Amino acid sequence: MPNTSLPDYWSRPGLVPSLLEPIAQAYAAIGAARRALSVPYRAAVPVICVGNLVVGGAGKTPIVASLARRLMAQEMRPAILSRGYGGDLAGPVAVDPARHDASQVGDEPLMLAGVAPVWVAKDKPAGAKAAIEAGAQCLILDDGFQNPLIAKDLSLLVIDGQYGLGNGRVMPAGPLREPALAGLARADAIVLMGEDRTGLTRRIAKPVLRAELVPTDAAAVKNRSVVAFAGIGRPEKFFATLEAAGALVVARHPFPDHHRYRESELDKLAAEAAAKNAILVTTEKDRVRLAPDWRSRVTALAVEVAWRDEPALAALLAAIFRHA
Repeated sequence: MPNTSLPDYWSRPGLVPSLLEPIAQAYAAIGAARRALSVPYRAAVPVICVGNLVVGGAGKTPIVASLARRLMAQEMRPAILSRGYGGDLAGPVAVDPARHDASQVGDEPLMLAGVAPVWVAKDKPAGAKAAIEAGAQCLILDDGFQNPLIAKDLSLLVIDGQYGLGNGRVMPAGPLREPALAGLARADAIVLMGEDRTGLTRRIAKPVLRAELVPTDAAAVKNRSVVAFAGIGRPEKFFATLEAAGALVVARHPFPDHHRYRESELDKLAAEAAAKNAILVTTEKDRVRLAPDWRSRVTALAVEVAWRDEPALAALLAAIFRHA
């Protein structure tokens, strides 16, 4: 099975990052110029952006789902806006799990459509207008922090506490999508997922909301032998979550993010699970990319966000609706 770990040199200083620094500076300059020259569209409803500074999984999509549930519990009508990475529909299109699959709209929008209305649009302003016309009272951008074409009322940066900002360099010299100082300056708050292993919170002057991902049904895997596979930004986080839930992980197979599984790959995984008297387990995001007949043969470990700073989050959300 493929090894999909982020490059080792992204996590520490070294010769390779230094050699790649001129390309990284050019990449950063292009992004900065695009933001400086763009005139953002101002939506008629509040816009919440949940984004990343770092390439790879930090828990962004579960945060989006959690915010949507929270707003709906307050009798609001949010809509989630995504560019539909991995899908071939340009949109704007309302995601319908009954007629769309991941190849059309992307895996994350398909998964989120079980929580709240989701619109896929390569053109963010067009997607925002379509969602508002359909009745959305607020928009949640799943990613889009680096997209300057739509104005945000609240920008949350999700950062993995264990990985932090890696070596602090911009791609390809490091994992950052843009220079850290520039990104942090535009953020209203940081959502730190898990424990702060890098000391990041001591170095930034922004509000920090602490949260973590917890399984919603750990009993489904507890004390069971598991062959685990995942095509997400950081598969090792999923494997660690399984172990923390009490699963006996007898094999782990990382795949590239948004990987489209071939029948032959799934057959090999199923054969391995059978040989080891284990169950096949993956993420919810991976499961929506499987063919319907495979979904019934694979267990998905669902997770949700446990917020440690509920009052602080509630205050941030209340502020944008007071000024709407």
